[in-house]
Amino acid sequence: MGRMPKPTEPTVPIPTSVPTRAELVEHLVRTRIAGQVATPRENNLAHYRALANGDRHYWLGLDLGDRWSDEQDVLAVMAERCGVIDDAEHRQGQDTIDPELTAAALDRMAARLRKAALDRQSVLFATGHPGGLLDVHRATAAALRAAGCEIVAIPSGLVADEASVWQFADVAVLERGATLWHTHSPEPMAAILDGLAAAGRPLPDLVVADHGWAGCAAQRGLDAVGYADCNDPALFLGEAEGTVQVVVPLDDHVRDPRYYDPLVAYLLDAAGLAGD
Repeated sequence: MGRMPKPTEPTVPIPTSVPTRAELVEHLVRTRIAGQVATPRENNLAHYRALANGDRHYWLGLDLGDRWSDEQDVLAVMAERCGVIDDAEHRQGQDTIDPELTAAALDRMAARLRKAALDRQSVLFATGHPGGLLDVHRATAAALRAAGCEIVAIPSGLVADEASVWQFADVAVLERGATLWHTHSPEPMAAILDGLAAAGRPLPDLVVADHGWAGCAAQRGLDAVGYADCNDPALFLGEAEGTVQVVVPLDDHVRDPRYYDPLVAYLLDAAGLAGD
């Protein structure tokens, strides 16, 4: 992902209690999880154009057909659902994520997590962005397990994209050379779902993920919710079409992964999963 350098960005204090919505929005802006994010406008527009031109790398496992062949239509959805600047003539410099849209999407995700907990559903967690979002997914998985949900254990020995598909702290990841990999590919999720089917095991009731992991699950008809950055438009298009249930807009790799902790606290509290 293309980024503006942040060598002098100061350390931001992290709240230790569950934030109110107003406090969360302030924190998102202060840490650049939302607001003026690090992803430059040029990178966003290049990705929107590539998606519109049919580059499957940017479809994140969804089948978008020819429905989004106009990059201006993609921009319009991203302005509506993510909060990027909606001026088509703004071609360079800063772009944005609307923190109010982030908070609203967290509320919608919380409602789906609450249903999963009430119904004791099986839930699969996966991330293509382990450097930023691994602990977000891990903490959510732990809360759902405590509420009585089954956290799906993936089959062993899975391979995708010449790498291993592993589960680390209840979260499926792609591993190669003793390193967890950043990937947009849908193939690791496809390997998991095919592996479950081959083993005669049921598919998950809910998938909580990002990147191609979420897109692949949604395209196969599973309930899928997840996170996406402003330069990854496919999941937002999937949400607009009803294929993906909820997409939370955020910068998916800020300077310190602990900056996401208040976001997780807010999400779990809204879902009734915060515990004592």
